[in-house]
Amino acid sequence: MPQKTKNTPMMEQYLKIKAQYQDAFLFYRLGDFYEMFNEDALKAAQILELTLTSRNKNADDPIPMCGVPYHAAQGYIDTLIEQGYKVAICEQVEDPKTTKGMVKREVVQLVTPGTVMDAKGLSAKENNFLTAVAFDGQQYGFAYADLSTGEFKTALLPDEEGVLNECSALQTKEIVFVSEVPEKLKMALEERLGLVFSYQEELLETAENQFLTAALTSSLEKTVALKLLSYLAITQKRSLDHIQKAESYEPDHFLKMDHYSKVNLELARSIRTGKKQGTLLWLLDETKTAMGGRLLKQWLDRPLIQSQQINARQEMVQSLLDSYFERIDLQAALTKVYDLERLAGRVAFGNVNGRDLIQLKTSLLQVPQIRNLLVGINTGQWETLLQDIEPMEDLVNLIEAAINEEAPLTITEGNVIKDGFNQQLDDYRDAMKNGKKWLAELEASERAATGIKTLKVGFNRVFGYYIEITKANLGNLEEGRYERKQTLANAERFITPELKKLETQILEAEEKSVDLEYQLFLAVREEVKQAIERLQKLAKALSAVDVLQSFATISERYQYVRPILNQKQQLNIQEGRHPVVEKVLGHQEYIPNSITMDPETLILLITGPNMSGKSTYMRQLALTVVMAQMGCFVPAQVAEMPVFDRIFTRIGASDDLIAGQSTFMVEMMEANQALRHATPNSLILFDELGRGTATYDGMALAQSIIEYIHEHVRAKTLFSTHYHELTVLDQELLRLRNVHVGAVEKDGEVVFLHKMMEGPADKSYGIHVAKIAGLPAPLLERAATILATLEADATSMAPAVAIETAQPASHPVTSAPQVSGEDPLQMSLFGEITPAEQSVLDQLRKLDLLDVTPRKAWEILSDLQNGL
Repeated sequence: MPQKTKNTPMMEQYLKIKAQYQDAFLFYRLGDFYEMFNEDALKAAQILELTLTSRNKNADDPIPMCGVPYHAAQGYIDTLIEQGYKVAICEQVEDPKTTKGMVKREVVQLVTPGTVMDAKGLSAKENNFLTAVAFDGQQYGFAYADLSTGEFKTALLPDEEGVLNECSALQTKEIVFVSEVPEKLKMALEERLGLVFSYQEELLETAENQFLTAALTSSLEKTVALKLLSYLAITQKRSLDHIQKAESYEPDHFLKMDHYSKVNLELARSIRTGKKQGTLLWLLDETKTAMGGRLLKQWLDRPLIQSQQINARQEMVQSLLDSYFERIDLQAALTKVYDLERLAGRVAFGNVNGRDLIQLKTSLLQVPQIRNLLVGINTGQWETLLQDIEPMEDLVNLIEAAINEEAPLTITEGNVIKDGFNQQLDDYRDAMKNGKKWLAELEASERAATGIKTLKVGFNRVFGYYIEITKANLGNLEEGRYERKQTLANAERFITPELKKLETQILEAEEKSVDLEYQLFLAVREEVKQAIERLQKLAKALSAVDVLQSFATISERYQYVRPILNQKQQLNIQEGRHPVVEKVLGHQEYIPNSITMDPETLILLITGPNMSGKSTYMRQLALTVVMAQMGCFVPAQVAEMPVFDRIFTRIGASDDLIAGQSTFMVEMMEANQALRHATPNSLILFDELGRGTATYDGMALAQSIIEYIHEHVRAKTLFSTHYHELTVLDQELLRLRNVHVGAVEKDGEVVFLHKMMEGPADKSYGIHVAKIAGLPAPLLERAATILATLEADATSMAPAVAIETAQPASHPVTSAPQVSGEDPLQMSLFGEITPAEQSVLDQLRKLDLLDVTPRKAWEILSDLQNGL
């Protein structure tokens, strides 16, 4: 009969520990398994596809239970972390053999999305940043750290958008709130970026934490940094000696691009696939090391805005371009360099093994050659980096002397330390080796003495060493020669005083040898640990070398040129190309385009048909600017440009339905970011702005935005549009120039030239694009008829549009041309209005354009035309 479950001491212990980690899966160690119970078991069984069982199956309320083998637990932990969960690892902290009653257990580590350390759970060329945010009522304190590499930085951010942009750039997966922050920010972080939230109120003001934050001058930055360190210490429960001193940075010291701009430009992730392929990062990444790949992404996220720093990088790229053979040797050496940053982190964290140290030695062995190659091409530009490229022969010699080349993955089962490193270990190994030799000699001598050819000396873990004789040969054995030890079905096993002595020597040597090896390995690891700061400095320098050789490789392969930076707002890119599109299409197929804007030209108004390349042309400029300010060469024949401080983009339609925002709302939000924050040193790219709403609304907003940029913002701007009516603005706005994408029409067919030309486009070719898309012929014919009618009507009203758009730039434009009979100027354009025409005008005036479908609009237009 079912009984009410009474918690056992073990379950009491489990529930007590679980209460401290409510937001995590508790992996509770029981023997060779990590077990989960109750809600954890139900959820984990579903996520990890585990078999769900239960404790106390006959009780009224059996406890759900599932488990994973401890030796395979890492794969299951990685799966949970990837899906945004946390895992608390609870181990036995007492030896069950020496403990009476319940074995003591404690959580030894809390693994979260932002604190993954195991290499299997990390992407080699991506950082895994944990961020923290504090709010003092006016501004935000922001800190981030990568536990796997030790990088640790802080900043002050003015608003919520700043926090969102930084989190997006870092691609952080977890954010720690260390004080109360506005709910609006939390909602945005969850909806836009899908972050895991954690909270840290306790502050651990240890001497180490104070040392790491000593350089911070802002009290808000110091608070957020200390609480982030406190969170790491509390969750990881071990040494974090590899965490670097907190370094404050100013986002304004780099080329700023907001979240929307980075998405639109596909810098690191494709809009379509969400992956790296097809992005600028994909194109630029010819790095040979994991740490170089991570630094490349950081440079991509934060291009420079200081001409001196940009030129310094360009000088190093140029020297590599001029030294082909040295560059090839440099790449070969870098290929053998492992991830020094994460190796240093694993040393400090205490989860490094013998093979990791061999990787460290292999990496350090490449340093002298790398240094010599750079010294050979150095004419001054490499001096700063060369100071940090230290061979570290002391570590190489230590690892060379101590660690076996074929060291196993575990460090507790021997064969890690080399012969000759420690005399005591050598003695133990000699005893083991000689012991086996003695056993072989004993077996041979006993066979000779007894005449039993099948006699053998063997070993098992329960009975130790023994002499085994088959029952068929027992009659040949002298009585009392051996002491009986074990009887088997077909044989007897014996022992002798001599064999007992050998057994003691051999087993003692094996046991002490393994224990001594472990202690020796820990001593070597501790010595390596003392060099962590030097290793991290070396890793940063080698990462920079790797990124710069990647730039040189790409620049040579695709025939990029060194951009010339100027202070006079002159933009001159001759035969420029979109780097990513060119790579996909091939150099011969891509049609280059020039972009020229003298200091007095602020706006290029771009017209032309769909699919003709307007968006590509605009992206091409933005990516060229980003590449140039990273220090890379650029895809063009000639490139001269100013240094931009910000890039704002609105390219292509994108609903943010999760956040409840339509395409038009997103358009206006992105436009607002540019209009409010752009400076005369910024770059603005607006593609088809205003098309998300009614025609007159969109046209009015587009013209007003152009005028506002021209008169107030004064940033370099590329503005593409289908509103051909706007092309007359060049008559009133002196710093605006019309350009268009060329197209040729012959025998009713249109060919897009993908070439930018001066002046406005003559038509949009929308019906031709529809034809290319394969729409039915009758539909296309009908569309052509309607278009002809609409164009005829527009021609008769042309003077009204011209007057409307020719207003002084400071005057706002109305949402539609005036048609009221009270306006004498308007009346004079059309002469006397008949009652039928007045009726049509009245109907138009009452029409709510926002509540009309395209089909309904066509029907209304048809009725109105008939009415006339």
